[in-house]
Amino acid sequence: MTSDTDTMPLEAYLAQGGKLTTPENAPPRYRGELLRLMATFVDSELAGAAGFADIINQGPGIKERIAASRIVLEKLDHAERVLAVMGEFGADISRYANHHPWAERVARDSDLGAARHGADMRLAVLHYPLQGWLDAVVMNVLMGQAVVIQIEEFAGLSYQPLGEIFRAILPRERRHRELGEEGLRKLLQEPANRPQVAAALAYWRPRVAASFGRGSSAHFETQRKFGLRRTGNSELAAAWERQVDDLLRVIGLA
Repeated sequence: MTSDTDTMPLEAYLAQGGKLTTPENAPPRYRGELLRLMATFVDSELAGAAGFADIINQGPGIKERIAASRIVLEKLDHAERVLAVMGEFGADISRYANHHPWAERVARDSDLGAARHGADMRLAVLHYPLQGWLDAVVMNVLMGQAVVIQIEEFAGLSYQPLGEIFRAILPRERRHRELGEEGLRKLLQEPANRPQVAAALAYWRPRVAASFGRGSSAHFETQRKFGLRRTGNSELAAAWERQVDDLLRVIGLA
């Protein structure tokens, strides 16, 4: 943390793009917000990896199974990197070394909205079960777009060591998104798959959209003051909707 904080309040320093570099410089409320952000990311990566791991052997070929395995491996690695930062802030990370039902899912017809569910901090969309390879590919396409948007947002956050981690994993998450799109295009080469793809899109799109949270949020305002977020939920969700619409138009599913 630079000497600029000697002449201005911490919130003003952070809101103007200032950075913190060690846990010792972080006040209690900042620590709480940062830990919440990290826990949501870590739990979502672990839950996403667990769900996708169960689908690997349903891939139609070796190339598809390698791509799915790569996504699982790298999501686990991303979780481990951020988990190390949580440990530096005093979080009890030992629970992640113990068994936790990351692959546990709710009934397919459940409607959780954006609400947290269960004993971890994963995004609600990661509580729904995947139903086969095609369904997993469609979900990965939609969620891949959302994850990239969120990590682009987090890459500039005010805790510098964590921002550096997000910047490092961003190219990987972009590649995960590309792998999903490649898989979807391959599925669409078979005309018989189109109705199933359309049904999967109808199922997953509102559930992924809900992962951006409510449009107006006092919680976001707190994060913005601390330099942890810049863009509101509505703006992020709108950017995602535009990207999804553009993709579906390109591949003939508008």
